Amino acid sequence: MFAVYATSFDPDDPLSGLALGDRPDPALPRDDWTTVTVRAAALNHHDLWTLRGIGLSRDELPRVLGCDAAGVDADGHDVLVHSVISDPSWLGDETLDPKRSLLSERYDGTFAERVAVPRRNLVPKPAALSWEEAACLPTAWLTAYRMLFGQGRLRPGDSVLVQGAGGGVATALIMLARAGGLRVFATSRDQTKRDRALSIGAHAAVENGARLPHRVDAVMETVGEATWSHSIKSLRPGGTLVLCGATSGERPSNAELRRIFYLSMRIQGSTMGTRDELGELASFLDVTGVRPLIDRVLPLDQARDGFAAMARGEVFGKVIFTL
Repeated sequence: MFAVYATSFDPDDPLSGLALGDRPDPALPRDDWTTVTVRAAALNHHDLWTLRGIGLSRDELPRVLGCDAAGVDADGHDVLVHSVISDPSWLGDETLDPKRSLLSERYDGTFAERVAVPRRNLVPKPAALSWEEAACLPTAWLTAYRMLFGQGRLRPGDSVLVQGAGGGVATALIMLARAGGLRVFATSRDQTKRDRALSIGAHAAVENGARLPHRVDAVMETVGEATWSHSIKSLRPGGTLVLCGATSGERPSNAELRRIFYLSMRIQGSTMGTRDELGELASFLDVTGVRPLIDRVLPLDQARDGFAAMARGEVFGKVIFTL
Protein backbone atom coordinates (compact mmCIF):
# COMPACT_ATOMS: atom_id res chain seq x y z
CA MET A 1 0.00 0.00 0.00
CA PHE A 2 1.08 3.61 -0.49
CA ALA A 3 2.18 5.40 2.68
CA VAL A 4 4.12 8.36 4.08
CA TYR A 5 6.71 7.28 6.62
CA ALA A 6 9.82 8.21 8.58
CA THR A 7 13.14 6.61 7.65
CA SER A 8 15.54 8.72 9.77
CA PHE A 9 15.67 11.62 12.23
CA ASP A 10 17.19 15.09 11.90
CA PRO A 11 16.37 17.86 14.42
CA ASP A 12 17.47 20.59 11.98
CA ASP A 13 16.17 19.13 8.71
CA PRO A 14 13.21 16.90 9.63
CA LEU A 15 11.99 16.50 6.06
CA SER A 16 15.21 14.71 5.11
CA GLY A 17 13.83 11.60 6.81
CA LEU A 18 10.41 11.75 5.13
CA ALA A 19 9.69 9.03 2.58
CA LEU A 20 6.72 8.30 0.31
CA GLY A 21 6.21 4.89 -1.22
CA ASP A 22 5.06 1.31 -0.72
CA ARG A 23 4.78 -0.24 2.73
CA PRO A 24 3.37 -3.61 3.82
CA ASP A 25 -0.36 -3.83 4.50
CA PRO A 26 -1.13 -3.39 8.22
CA ALA A 27 -1.06 -6.47 10.41
CA LEU A 28 -3.52 -6.91 13.26
CA PRO A 29 -1.58 -7.33 16.53
CA ARG A 30 -4.59 -8.80 18.37
CA ASP A 31 -8.07 -10.16 17.67
CA ASP A 32 -9.71 -6.99 19.00
CA TRP A 33 -8.13 -4.87 16.22
CA THR A 34 -9.50 -4.12 12.77
CA THR A 35 -8.50 -2.28 9.61
CA VAL A 36 -9.80 1.10 8.42
CA THR A 37 -9.57 2.23 4.82
CA VAL A 38 -8.41 5.84 5.11
CA ARG A 39 -10.30 8.55 3.22
CA ALA A 40 -8.61 11.58 4.79
CA ALA A 41 -5.89 12.20 7.38
CA ALA A 42 -4.70 15.37 9.11
CA LEU A 43 -1.14 16.58 9.63
CA ASN A 44 -0.07 17.49 13.17
CA HIS A 45 3.07 18.94 14.74
CA HIS A 46 3.49 15.51 16.30
CA ASP A 47 4.47 14.24 12.84
CA LEU A 48 7.23 16.84 12.52
CA TRP A 49 8.45 16.07 16.05
CA THR A 50 8.72 12.41 15.09
CA LEU A 51 10.94 13.34 12.14
CA ARG A 52 13.08 15.35 14.56
CA GLY A 53 13.59 12.24 16.69
CA ILE A 54 11.08 12.87 19.48
CA GLY A 55 9.09 9.87 20.67
CA LEU A 56 10.72 7.15 18.57
CA SER A 57 14.06 5.35 18.56
CA ARG A 58 16.01 4.52 15.42
CA ASP A 59 15.37 0.80 15.79
CA GLU A 60 11.62 1.49 15.39
CA LEU A 61 12.09 2.88 11.88
CA PRO A 62 10.64 2.91 9.32
CA ARG A 63 7.35 4.06 10.81
CA VAL A 64 4.21 5.21 9.00
CA LEU A 65 3.34 8.70 10.27
CA GLY A 66 -0.05 10.23 11.10
CA CYS A 67 -2.38 10.27 14.14
CA ASP A 68 -5.69 11.44 12.65
CA ALA A 69 -7.96 9.74 10.17
CA ALA A 70 -11.50 9.36 8.96
CA GLY A 71 -12.40 6.36 6.85
CA VAL A 72 -14.43 3.19 6.38
CA ASP A 73 -14.10 0.22 8.73
CA ALA A 74 -14.16 -3.45 7.77
CA ASP A 75 -17.96 -3.55 8.17
CA GLY A 76 -18.52 -0.59 5.84
CA HIS A 77 -19.20 2.04 8.52
CA ASP A 78 -17.94 5.61 8.22
CA VAL A 79 -15.75 6.24 11.27
CA LEU A 80 -13.34 8.54 13.06
CA VAL A 81 -10.17 6.96 14.40
CA HIS A 82 -9.36 7.78 18.03
CA SER A 83 -5.58 7.73 18.07
CA VAL A 84 -4.90 7.16 21.80
CA ILE A 85 -4.05 3.46 22.13
CA SER A 86 -4.47 2.30 25.73
CA ASP A 87 -3.65 -1.08 27.22
CA PRO A 88 -6.44 -3.63 26.53
CA SER A 89 -7.00 -4.02 30.28
CA TRP A 90 -7.24 -0.27 30.93
CA LEU A 91 -10.60 1.12 32.04
CA GLY A 92 -11.56 4.79 32.19
CA ASP A 93 -9.75 7.83 30.78
CA GLU A 94 -7.35 6.52 28.13
CA THR A 95 -5.05 9.53 28.47
CA LEU A 96 -4.21 8.51 32.06
CA ASP A 97 -2.98 5.03 31.11
CA PRO A 98 0.81 5.03 31.74
CA LYS A 99 1.17 2.44 28.95
CA ARG A 100 -0.75 4.48 26.36
CA SER A 101 0.67 5.51 23.02
CA LEU A 102 -0.51 7.33 19.91
CA LEU A 103 -0.85 5.92 16.46
CA SER A 104 2.53 6.37 14.71
CA GLU A 105 4.40 5.88 18.00
CA ARG A 106 4.19 2.19 18.89
CA TYR A 107 2.11 1.31 15.84
CA ASP A 108 2.03 2.51 12.24
CA GLY A 109 -0.05 5.62 11.68
CA THR A 110 -2.74 6.95 9.39
CA PHE A 111 -0.79 8.39 6.43
CA ALA A 112 -1.50 5.27 4.40
CA GLU A 113 -4.22 3.62 2.39
CA ARG A 114 -5.13 1.46 5.40
CA VAL A 115 -4.45 1.57 9.13
CA ALA A 116 -4.87 -1.04 11.89
CA VAL A 117 -6.58 0.14 15.09
CA PRO A 118 -8.39 -1.36 18.09
CA ARG A 119 -12.11 -1.74 17.35
CA ARG A 120 -12.96 0.23 20.48
CA ASN A 121 -11.09 3.23 19.03
CA LEU A 122 -13.66 3.74 16.27
CA VAL A 123 -16.25 6.50 16.65
CA PRO A 124 -19.12 7.01 14.17
CA LYS A 125 -18.56 9.88 11.74
CA PRO A 126 -21.47 12.34 11.54
CA ALA A 127 -22.91 12.29 8.02
CA ALA A 128 -22.89 16.10 7.94
CA LEU A 129 -19.08 16.23 8.18
CA SER A 130 -16.97 15.74 5.06
CA TRP A 131 -14.07 13.30 5.17
CA GLU A 132 -11.66 16.23 5.31
CA GLU A 133 -13.52 17.91 8.18
CA ALA A 134 -13.85 14.68 10.12
CA ALA A 135 -10.12 13.96 9.83
CA CYS A 136 -9.37 17.17 11.78
CA LEU A 137 -11.10 16.01 14.94
CA PRO A 138 -9.13 13.21 16.67
CA THR A 139 -6.04 15.22 17.69
CA ALA A 140 -6.16 19.03 17.38
CA TRP A 141 -9.90 19.53 17.75
CA LEU A 142 -10.26 16.90 20.46
CA THR A 143 -7.38 18.50 22.36
CA ALA A 144 -9.07 21.91 22.12
CA TYR A 145 -12.49 20.55 23.15
CA ARG A 146 -11.11 18.95 26.30
CA MET A 147 -9.02 22.01 27.18
CA LEU A 148 -12.03 24.31 27.09
CA PHE A 149 -14.91 22.30 28.45
CA GLY A 150 -13.20 19.50 30.39
CA GLN A 151 -9.98 20.70 31.97
CA GLY A 152 -10.86 24.40 31.71
CA ARG A 153 -14.36 23.93 33.14
CA LEU A 154 -15.57 26.91 31.13
CA ARG A 155 -19.22 27.80 30.79
CA PRO A 156 -21.17 30.20 28.53
CA GLY A 157 -20.37 33.80 29.40
CA ASP A 158 -16.84 33.05 30.64
CA SER A 159 -13.80 34.63 29.00
CA VAL A 160 -10.75 32.87 27.55
CA LEU A 161 -7.39 33.81 26.07
CA VAL A 162 -5.94 31.65 23.28
CA GLN A 163 -2.20 32.11 22.88
CA GLY A 164 -0.58 31.78 19.46
CA ALA A 165 -3.46 31.96 16.99
CA GLY A 166 -2.80 30.07 13.78
CA GLY A 167 -2.07 26.44 14.53
CA GLY A 168 -4.59 23.63 14.41
CA VAL A 169 -5.25 23.54 18.15
CA ALA A 170 -5.41 27.34 18.45
CA THR A 171 -7.90 27.76 15.60
CA ALA A 172 -10.01 24.96 17.05
CA LEU A 173 -9.94 26.67 20.45
CA ILE A 174 -11.14 29.95 19.00
CA MET A 175 -13.97 28.42 16.98
CA LEU A 176 -15.16 26.02 19.69
CA ALA A 177 -14.99 28.71 22.38
CA ARG A 178 -17.08 31.13 20.32
CA ALA A 179 -19.63 28.42 19.51
CA GLY A 180 -19.76 27.54 23.23
CA GLY A 181 -20.74 31.08 24.20
CA LEU A 182 -17.38 32.27 25.53
CA ARG A 183 -15.75 35.68 25.14
CA VAL A 184 -12.60 34.95 23.16
CA PHE A 185 -9.29 36.80 23.04
CA ALA A 186 -6.37 35.66 20.89
CA THR A 187 -2.74 36.63 20.43
CA SER A 188 -0.31 36.47 17.54
CA ARG A 189 2.81 38.37 16.55
CA ASP A 190 1.53 38.33 12.96
CA GLN A 191 -1.11 40.90 11.92
CA THR A 192 -2.52 38.61 9.22
CA LYS A 193 -3.09 35.84 11.74
CA ARG A 194 -4.69 38.29 14.17
CA ASP A 195 -7.09 39.39 11.42
CA ARG A 196 -7.92 35.78 10.62
CA ALA A 197 -8.47 35.02 14.31
CA LEU A 198 -11.12 37.75 14.32
CA SER A 199 -12.69 36.30 11.18
CA ILE A 200 -13.17 32.86 12.78
CA GLY A 201 -14.69 34.09 16.04
CA ALA A 202 -12.28 35.91 18.34
CA HIS A 203 -13.80 39.01 19.90
CA ALA A 204 -10.37 40.66 20.02
CA ALA A 205 -6.89 39.76 18.79
CA VAL A 206 -3.76 41.46 20.09
CA GLU A 207 0.00 41.25 19.72
CA ASN A 208 1.91 38.82 21.90
CA GLY A 209 2.30 40.26 25.39
CA ALA A 210 -0.25 43.05 24.95
CA ARG A 211 -2.60 43.94 27.80
CA LEU A 212 -6.13 42.58 27.43
CA PRO A 213 -9.27 44.68 28.05
CA HIS A 214 -9.75 42.66 31.25
CA ARG A 215 -8.36 39.56 32.91
CA VAL A 216 -9.84 36.29 31.75
CA ASP A 217 -11.31 33.23 33.43
CA ALA A 218 -8.94 30.87 31.63
CA VAL A 219 -5.92 30.84 29.33
CA MET A 220 -5.33 28.12 26.75
CA GLU A 221 -1.55 27.75 26.57
CA THR A 222 0.11 25.87 23.71
CA VAL A 223 3.23 28.02 23.24
CA GLY A 224 4.97 27.67 26.58
CA GLU A 225 8.15 29.60 27.34
CA ALA A 226 7.52 32.63 25.11
CA THR A 227 4.01 33.37 26.42
CA TRP A 228 3.95 31.88 29.93
CA SER A 229 4.40 35.10 31.90
CA HIS A 230 1.78 36.91 29.81
CA SER A 231 -0.64 34.02 30.30
CA ILE A 232 -0.34 34.16 34.09
CA LYS A 233 -0.63 37.95 34.17
CA SER A 234 -3.77 37.76 32.00
CA LEU A 235 -5.63 35.47 34.43
CA ARG A 236 -8.12 36.74 36.98
CA PRO A 237 -7.64 35.67 40.62
CA GLY A 238 -8.70 32.03 40.86
CA GLY A 239 -8.44 31.58 37.11
CA THR A 240 -7.18 28.50 35.26
CA LEU A 241 -4.30 28.06 32.86
CA VAL A 242 -4.69 24.94 30.71
CA LEU A 243 -1.41 23.73 29.21
CA CYS A 244 -1.26 21.27 26.32
CA GLY A 245 2.11 22.07 24.77
CA ALA A 246 5.27 24.14 24.84
CA THR A 247 6.28 24.72 21.23
CA SER A 248 8.60 27.62 22.16
CA GLY A 249 10.31 25.77 25.02
CA GLU A 250 9.56 24.71 28.57
CA ARG A 251 11.76 27.04 30.66
CA PRO A 252 10.16 30.48 31.01
CA SER A 253 12.44 33.19 32.37
CA ASN A 254 9.82 33.99 35.03
CA ALA A 255 7.53 31.22 36.24
CA GLU A 256 5.35 33.78 38.08
CA LEU A 257 5.17 31.49 41.11
CA ARG A 258 4.28 34.25 43.60
CA ARG A 259 1.42 35.45 41.43
CA ILE A 260 0.16 31.89 40.98
CA PHE A 261 -0.05 31.04 44.68
CA TYR A 262 -1.04 34.52 45.90
CA LEU A 263 -3.97 34.73 43.47
CA SER A 264 -4.97 31.06 43.92
CA MET A 265 -4.57 30.23 40.23
CA ARG A 266 -4.95 26.71 38.89
CA ILE A 267 -2.45 25.17 36.44
CA GLN A 268 -4.03 22.27 34.59
CA GLY A 269 -2.27 19.94 32.17
CA SER A 270 -4.22 18.51 29.25
CA THR A 271 -3.43 16.03 26.52
CA MET A 272 -5.67 14.75 23.74
CA GLY A 273 -9.02 13.38 24.97
CA THR A 274 -11.06 10.22 25.45
CA ARG A 275 -13.15 8.25 22.97
CA ASP A 276 -16.28 9.52 24.70
CA GLU A 277 -15.07 13.12 24.36
CA LEU A 278 -14.38 12.53 20.66
CA GLY A 279 -17.98 11.40 20.27
CA GLU A 280 -19.18 14.48 22.20
CA LEU A 281 -17.09 16.73 19.96
CA ALA A 282 -18.51 15.16 16.81
CA SER A 283 -22.04 15.72 18.14
CA PHE A 284 -21.18 19.32 19.12
CA LEU A 285 -20.11 20.10 15.55
CA ASP A 286 -23.12 18.29 14.13
CA VAL A 287 -25.52 20.35 16.25
CA THR A 288 -23.82 23.76 16.07
CA GLY A 289 -22.78 23.67 12.43
CA VAL A 290 -19.20 24.62 13.35
CA ARG A 291 -16.70 23.13 10.91
CA PRO A 292 -12.93 22.75 11.27
CA LEU A 293 -10.80 25.35 9.56
CA ILE A 294 -8.77 23.70 6.80
CA ASP A 295 -5.69 25.49 5.47
CA ARG A 296 -5.16 23.19 2.46
CA VAL A 297 -6.10 19.78 1.11
CA LEU A 298 -3.45 17.73 -0.68
CA PRO A 299 -3.41 14.20 -2.12
CA LEU A 300 -1.27 11.93 0.02
CA ASP A 301 1.39 11.68 -2.67
CA GLN A 302 1.99 15.44 -2.22
CA ALA A 303 2.37 15.17 1.55
CA ARG A 304 5.89 16.62 1.46
CA ASP A 305 4.42 20.00 0.48
CA GLY A 306 2.19 19.98 3.55
CA PHE A 307 5.04 19.04 5.88
CA ALA A 308 7.18 21.83 4.40
CA ALA A 309 4.45 24.44 4.89
CA MET A 310 3.99 23.41 8.53
CA ALA A 311 7.74 23.47 9.15
CA ARG A 312 7.85 27.04 7.79
CA GLY A 313 4.92 28.12 9.98
CA GLU A 314 2.81 29.00 6.96
CA VAL A 315 -0.45 27.25 7.85
CA PHE A 316 -3.60 28.63 9.47
CA GLY A 317 -5.82 25.71 10.34
CA LYS A 318 -5.32 22.08 9.37
CA VAL A 319 -3.42 20.46 6.51
CA ILE A 320 -5.36 17.48 5.17
CA PHE A 321 -4.17 14.58 3.04
CA THR A 322 -6.73 12.68 0.98
CA LEU A 323 -6.72 9.25 -0.61
